[in-house]
Amino acid sequence: MSDYDPRGKVNRALLVGVSEYDITVPPFGVPGDLPAVKHNLNRLRDVLPRGRIFGDHEVRVLRSPTLDDFDRALSTAAQEAEGLLLVYFAGHGAIPAAGDELFLQMRNASVVAGGQAVFPGAEMVTTMLTMLAAGRTERIVVILDCCFAGNAGWIWENFRDKRRVLLQMGVQANHRIDAGDGTRPTPFTERLVRLLDRDGEVWFVELSRRLRELMRQGGHKTVRGDPWEPRGRWEPEEDVLLSARPVPREVPGPSKELGPEAGTSVFRPGWEALLALLRTCGGVVAGWVGRLRVLSRTATRITLVLALAALGLGSYGIYTLAASTPSCGPPLELRLLADPDLESTVRTAADAYLTSDANTTGDGCRRSGITVYSASSADVVTALRRQSDAWQEPSDEDTDPQRDIGPQPDIWIPASVADAARVTSHQDVDSVVALIPDAKPLAYSPLVLAVPKGLAAGGSSGSGLRLNELITVLRGREPDVEVSRPDPEFTDAALLATMGLYHGSEPGTAESLVRSPGPPSPTAADLLCTLPDDSATDRRTAALVPEFLLKSGVGCDRATRVDRVAEYPDDTAGIEPAFVRVGWQGADRDQEARDTAAEDFHRWLAGSGGRAVFAADGFRSAGGDRGLLAPGSPGTGVDRTPADLPAGDRDQQTMENALKRYRGADGPGRVLFLIDDSGSMGALWDGPSGGRGLVKQSLGGLGRGDKYGVWGVSGLNPHDAPYKVLLAFGPHARTAAESAIDKATVQDAEADPHAALLAALDYLAEHGVDDSRPRLIVYVTDDEDNTRLTGANLDAVLKKAGSVKVPVAMVSLVSGGCDKGKPDERISDVSGGRCLDADTDLGVGLHDEVARTGMGED
Repeated sequence: MSDYDPRGKVNRALLVGVSEYDITVPPFGVPGDLPAVKHNLNRLRDVLPRGRIFGDHEVRVLRSPTLDDFDRALSTAAQEAEGLLLVYFAGHGAIPAAGDELFLQMRNASVVAGGQAVFPGAEMVTTMLTMLAAGRTERIVVILDCCFAGNAGWIWENFRDKRRVLLQMGVQANHRIDAGDGTRPTPFTERLVRLLDRDGEVWFVELSRRLRELMRQGGHKTVRGDPWEPRGRWEPEEDVLLSARPVPREVPGPSKELGPEAGTSVFRPGWEALLALLRTCGGVVAGWVGRLRVLSRTATRITLVLALAALGLGSYGIYTLAASTPSCGPPLELRLLADPDLESTVRTAADAYLTSDANTTGDGCRRSGITVYSASSADVVTALRRQSDAWQEPSDEDTDPQRDIGPQPDIWIPASVADAARVTSHQDVDSVVALIPDAKPLAYSPLVLAVPKGLAAGGSSGSGLRLNELITVLRGREPDVEVSRPDPEFTDAALLATMGLYHGSEPGTAESLVRSPGPPSPTAADLLCTLPDDSATDRRTAALVPEFLLKSGVGCDRATRVDRVAEYPDDTAGIEPAFVRVGWQGADRDQEARDTAAEDFHRWLAGSGGRAVFAADGFRSAGGDRGLLAPGSPGTGVDRTPADLPAGDRDQQTMENALKRYRGADGPGRVLFLIDDSGSMGALWDGPSGGRGLVKQSLGGLGRGDKYGVWGVSGLNPHDAPYKVLLAFGPHARTAAESAIDKATVQDAEADPHAALLAALDYLAEHGVDDSRPRLIVYVTDDEDNTRLTGANLDAVLKKAGSVKVPVAMVSLVSGGCDKGKPDERISDVSGGRCLDADTDLGVGLHDEVARTGMGED
């Protein structure tokens, strides 16, 4: 069998799920919406990057697309993928009377019945396969979770280029299936995720066979009552690796789910002797086993059987390697919170450590596990400084670090040790957290201006110039050049870049150098992934990012991005990942074991094991001449030995001052809140996630210098205003503002979002003509009255929003409100604002949007 391993290639996963349909009413509508599909996409989006085949930015999720959106995404994925392209579809499927074609129904799908039914707004599987095969991708995996998915098997059989296409169908031909109750993934995808979410290698062929077994064992039936049997199609000599997570050293116990084929048979006598021999042989056997990994799985299995026979153990095969080894209890789990720019590198290091000798006992058991996660650097500093008690035990809905950041960390790896000082220098006296930072950084990466190669300085890396001067010189080469920077509140790298921008300049002037429409990207990797798609704009857009990303890359849109060259400012500090041990008052039950586990990982991370991971990702030495840890491969556009890499200002007070100046760079802001208070909002009015609660939470991003007001949107009388004033526009104390909002009630009336938005845009246009202070409109709604936001009404709002240039944050309290092409998404897009719906964390997202406009809390 030809086993294709796509690791190290440019891979893509396109996850398409249609949970909402525009037409669901007979006779032309599809059978209905599919809420379970949202869970499918979320679960697959989480599990695929953990499999080490697809990077975080190689997985794209397409939620309820139109047919045109689907075709564009399909074409892009086929052009970008070089190794493996995985395409997953969940939604309604339809077949004509003959059953010789399968139509995948997109959001705008409909049904036209007749002698031969046709399906506008749906894609034929034949067309999809043809589009996929037009690219240069070496292997293509298609997974279909829809009614009649098995009918795609006949299409595959007659497809010319099927050798490199492997097809997994969620059900046999000519069968309809149940999507479940909508509170969890669909039955087929739930088992697909379960099989992918495992340690070790997951290959397509075995996955396909196990899916059929699991559905049969679970007693699942199709709509007509027959056994539900997923089917796969592949050429006899083809297989593809879909996941390759590190295998723990301890041998797992029997699995009820996977059965004997997954290695759950009991050991035969003599296995202990083999283990002893393997431990005695040490490195020799380790090298032998390592070389076996490059063989095909069939050859490896034969070799192992022969080795077992030579040791007198008989030919029990690879599946008998199971449970007579010493029993391994669950390892102690460490929680590691990282700066978002560092999360990918730190996760790679943690994975490498978990299976290393340093984390393995003499019995082959794992000493500890590590959970890696990240959160906004500003939020983490605030939570550790002033909300540690709420982190242990949340007291109210507004302040809950466990929800907004994650579990209490044992280890914190910020991008600068100064972050620890930012916490401890202003920490509450009754804090329940203690930080023990290591003053010696783990690695170093300078902040660079990543310039399109065609605009780069010839023969110079820019050393000797301040950041502002570098940008000025760059604009001298190309007057229309744009410079982008990530969110300074989200990562330390962006905050350090902001400190460089403010060096010798007023914040307002400095911000004008990097101002772009819409909210800033949260991380440097996200920024590089969202640079303009059109080649003309891409060729004149530079980005402020850590240098290491030019080596390790970000894995997204590689085929459509120009090469960039690093230019090095001499006044901007780089990032220096630091190890900070976090201790919690009252958490002393396993304190000694936890301390030991954290110190063991710290020792490994600061040693050769950790350095190898940082080197592979393009980091430099934290000391000495700050040379590249892997000098042989500096990466595209990176200067191997730039002169005088700066230390820059990185003390806690300078960082705090820069963040404060950033928040008030343009002076006090102006925010106008619109809350839909029509009758349909009754069930979505109260509580922290209701209309009033979301607005009250977001007030934390405003201060006394900001001006803001709140309108209630309801009423259709053409002689009256389409809103009522709940809080007059002006500066407010937060308690007084919350009190006014608390008094608002739902009205027995409908809303006219078209008229209310036009009035709001006119109002803020008049309250901002004499200065450049930031402005924002926030509209919180359940979208129930969006029927008045179509046609000419929508066109009028879009035209006004585009001309006034006041960002509009559309906040939909229902799922799918921000799907591509819907009114909320179009209004926020044309205005340079942001669209938020119930598929995201509305409270955090809205607070961040408001905080970018306001000056923050007093």
